[in-house]
Amino acid sequence: MTTRKGKAQTASAAKQAPKAAAKSVAKKPVKAAKGSAANALWGGRFEAGPADIMEKINASIGFDQKLFAQDIAGSRAHCRMLVAQKILTAKDGKAILKGLDQVEAEIRAGKMVFDPKLEDIHMHVESRLKEIIGDAAGRLHTARSRNDQVATDFKLWVRDAIDAIDAALLEYQRALLDRAEDYADTVMPGFTHLQAAQPVTFGHHLMAYYEMAARDRGRFQDCRRRLNESPLGSAALAGTSFPLDRAMTAKDLGFDRPTANSLDGVSDRDFALEFLAAASIAAVHFSRLAEEIVIWSSAQFRFITLTDAFTTGSSIMPQKRNPDAAELSRAKSGRVIGALNSLLIVMKGLPLAYSKDMQEDKEATFDAANALSLTITAITGMIRDLKANTEVLAAAAGVGFTTATDLADWLVQALNMPFRQAHHVTGTLVKMAETKGCDLEDLSLAEMQTVEPKINKEVFKRLGVQNSVKSRTSFGGTAPVRVRESVRRAKKGLK
Repeated sequence: MTTRKGKAQTASAAKQAPKAAAKSVAKKPVKAAKGSAANALWGGRFEAGPADIMEKINASIGFDQKLFAQDIAGSRAHCRMLVAQKILTAKDGKAILKGLDQVEAEIRAGKMVFDPKLEDIHMHVESRLKEIIGDAAGRLHTARSRNDQVATDFKLWVRDAIDAIDAALLEYQRALLDRAEDYADTVMPGFTHLQAAQPVTFGHHLMAYYEMAARDRGRFQDCRRRLNESPLGSAALAGTSFPLDRAMTAKDLGFDRPTANSLDGVSDRDFALEFLAAASIAAVHFSRLAEEIVIWSSAQFRFITLTDAFTTGSSIMPQKRNPDAAELSRAKSGRVIGALNSLLIVMKGLPLAYSKDMQEDKEATFDAANALSLTITAITGMIRDLKANTEVLAAAAGVGFTTATDLADWLVQALNMPFRQAHHVTGTLVKMAETKGCDLEDLSLAEMQTVEPKINKEVFKRLGVQNSVKSRTSFGGTAPVRVRESVRRAKKGLK
């Protein structure tokens, strides 16, 4: 393998047109690739190289080059352990570590040319290392396999992705807290079935999404804790006869411990499935909020306004302000959920230990992590960007007799009326107000007393949107005083 300056050039089957690939198979006999010498890294078992299509379907370098930093980190840890265990000489270990530094620098600088004939990132690193330091490079693979190597690399990558997503979720939570505090007193309609239900505050509504994000972070942290065991040293599937110190490599790579079973160590992809499950739930939460942003910003609702930063125009309708960032965030959930389904299907029928099917674990996981990260950043930006149209929200909060439950509750509390009877009385009063074309608080006391003679003027202290939200003082309720308490409590505990 050679190196050159400039951008890395990736040749992979993923970048070939599917129709062209199908045509190639249909019209050409299956034959070995040009220069069909056996792959030197496979040893002497093979005399000829792979067929063209075999090379294309087998190569993963088009996507697993993303693992280069994790792969080199694992190689460094393995090298240091081999030296400590006197399996590798200090001289060779020093040369290997120095060579790995150069390989990493070349990849980061975009100088490495990726070649599908070398299949994956592991072979690229080892091949380039051999060009730099010679035969000593071949000693690095002592007591390990690509099976435990890739499992280790992938775990390290998912762990890094979790840390990055957690940091993004933290910023999202901070944005929600800031805006919830801003709008703690702003009343709006609360909905069930997308029908007006009871008045709430906009701050309270935003705090609901804060709680969802807190659970999302908890799921990712649980996933991180469970995945934090090192497969390195499991070798192909059965372990090795070399006197490894697996605890040393685990500690070196920031794992809590080595995996307890070599078969499980190389074949486990639970960590990726759990990551994708947590990502899917988070993506659904963001999709729900994105849907509300789309609805709220419509001309028919006008609950919020987004600036030019998060909207686009129309090529034909000059009045349009489209909430494209919200719509795309909503759509990204499909990619994330699809990735989870894809990997579940890949894994569902695989016997122990490693099968090449598991090469299909990475692209979907990489894509899902990227989609979720974009979504979090976009939604966080929109939360900070949006302006609540307080007058519109307040007017909408009372539409649909949203204080009816407050009236029923007052009948129970003030008149000791059974709730079912209070429900019936309130329903009758709602019908009366609907016939008159007014709100409940606009009915006169005399009109109310035609339905229930015991109703007195104290009832008007409970009716009305502002009175309603102020009365909801139960823990976790929508009263402004409770919203501010929840914001203070969250800010104190946020980390």
